[in-house]
Amino acid sequence: MPTPEATIDSAQIGRIISSHTDLEGPLLPILHALQDAFGFVPSQAHAPIAEALNITRAELHGVISFYHDFQTAPQGRHVLKICRAEACQSVGGKALAEKTLAKLGLDWHGTTPNGAVTIEPVYCLGLCACAPAVMIGDKVIGRVDDTRMDSIISEAGA
Repeated sequence: MPTPEATIDSAQIGRIISSHTDLEGPLLPILHALQDAFGFVPSQAHAPIAEALNITRAELHGVISFYHDFQTAPQGRHVLKICRAEACQSVGGKALAEKTLAKLGLDWHGTTPNGAVTIEPVYCLGLCACAPAVMIGDKVIGRVDDTRMDSIISEAGA
């Protein structure tokens, strides 16, 4: 489970950064290691990374925001991704997403109060023939309707 910002260990951040600075192109390995350790890239790591790599915080922000897999806040135990691409939209994906967000009382990128589920939009899961599609964890599920979505979020603990 992701670590809340308040409990981020700055010494651990320093160890992670220093263990990667000898690599050629160390920024992405540092960011991946921080995300592995904390569940997201904590804001407390930005200044030490920028200083260690002699880059600006703006450059760092550009990299973090460019790669969609880097998170800047804790996420739920399960990340539910709902496809927003045209194939899924054409067979009810938009309505499914709206109903799911309303049911959970969330906006995109929100996490349920119990920390069970974070909901994210994605643009194609590669399951267009079985639309609408969602992904929970590393499992892609096709032909999702309201009943199936209820089961998915219930199993995730939301």
